[in-house]
Amino acid sequence: MFRTDKENAGAALLVDKIEKYYGSRSSLTKAIDNLSFEVDKGEFVAIMGASGSGKTTLLNVISTIDRVTSGHIYVGGEDITKLKGNQLNKFRREELGFIFQDFNLLDTLTAYENIALALSIQNANASEIEEKIKKVADELDIKDILKKYPYQMSGGQKQRVASARAIITDPKLILADEPTGALDSKSAKMLLEKFNHLNEELSATILMVTHDAFTASYAQRVVFIKDGKIFKEIHKGNDSRKEFFDKIIDVVTLLGGDLNDAL
Repeated sequence: MFRTDKENAGAALLVDKIEKYYGSRSSLTKAIDNLSFEVDKGEFVAIMGASGSGKTTLLNVISTIDRVTSGHIYVGGEDITKLKGNQLNKFRREELGFIFQDFNLLDTLTAYENIALALSIQNANASEIEEKIKKVADELDIKDILKKYPYQMSGGQKQRVASARAIITDPKLILADEPTGALDSKSAKMLLEKFNHLNEELSATILMVTHDAFTASYAQRVVFIKDGKIFKEIHKGNDSRKEFFDKIIDVVTLLGGDLNDAL
């Protein structure tokens, strides 16, 4: 079913028969159950599922925040489940852009410094950093808060700064956990349109977990997770965003009570 390491290089992401258990031997919880799927380079994929379905665990093992119990995950043909130490740090720094629900901003740095940190780690020069931050700040409407510290920002502002930090390095794979969760509808739409721009113009690959059908409708494909397995997946194809949104709602309705918190 799956290709060799060399052939995997064509896929941005390949998840191969992964399982993830939590707890002790006497009380094991299976969060991911023999799950496999593939994301092509330049694809924008959303993952939906009820709380406890395994969707956030899936994102955590792909992002190397957590480790799989068994199975393999390939990014650009490289088995990331085998990476350790400096190799793992290099992978996170150069290949991934993170946007997580709790922002993960450094409290002692301003918004500008938080965003700049991602570039300075890649040895960008000061003028290049300033130019890129100005551009992304315009796009995400955060110019007025660049000198503020996280404690001085609203949740929505923090998420836009965190999104700017992830986007600014032009990563090969963007991993987003509820990226619009703390944003008002205007800011959410702006961020999702930026995701689309990254995806369509720069061929960035985006994997996004969301409870929100509107947010998911910006993706090209939606994968529904239930009990640690893939329940169903739907493709946008030539549908308009509104038509795709309606299809997403149909699956949510099909799942009934299991996905009531997905809207």
